[in-house]
Amino acid sequence: MGKLLTAATHASLPDQILRFRSGAAGFGFLSSRRRYRGEGILPASPRGVWECIKPVAGGSRTRWDQNVKDFEVIEAISDTVSVCRTTTPSAFMRIISPREFVDVVVMKQYEDGTMLSAATHVEHPLCPPRPNFVRGFNYPCGCFCIPLPGEPDRTQLLSFFQTDLGGYLPQTVVDSFFPASIAGFYSNLTKAVKALEA
Repeated sequence: MGKLLTAATHASLPDQILRFRSGAAGFGFLSSRRRYRGEGILPASPRGVWECIKPVAGGSRTRWDQNVKDFEVIEAISDTVSVCRTTTPSAFMRIISPREFVDVVVMKQYEDGTMLSAATHVEHPLCPPRPNFVRGFNYPCGCFCIPLPGEPDRTQLLSFFQTDLGGYLPQTVVDSFFPASIAGFYSNLTKAVKALEA
């Protein structure tokens, strides 16, 4: 199910996510999975939002995101590309057991100040599946921190998720979990950026 990391894997990832942003890739069913989109205006500067979501070891995400238990960098390929493992706690009244995801993560800043964190699943020899976790798979996904012209203390956050949770879960559980999870992500992130900028 996984794929090996190649230069092409991470080189093309920002362009794939940019197509999602423009709407060229469409939404809805993608074979056996759905692509979800979240969007909101956050009461913080783009840098403040980025500090809360940037995918780095020791970052603040594990403190505010209830769906991220641990985040570790397995291999730093460059300043902007790394292979990371994210573990999640059990969720949805423990119907969903703890998961782990291994992704190549790419960070990119655009000329207009927009910052992107993009990821997709890979296999890595230093990161075999671990007991007590179900291996999930992130298909190309990401978050854009978009500056709002004339509003330096507000940021548009546009996110795309397409995840196979792995294991054997009823589709009704998956369909109920993701919208609630995305709403929780935005709510908790809003609290985190307010605390950061207070």
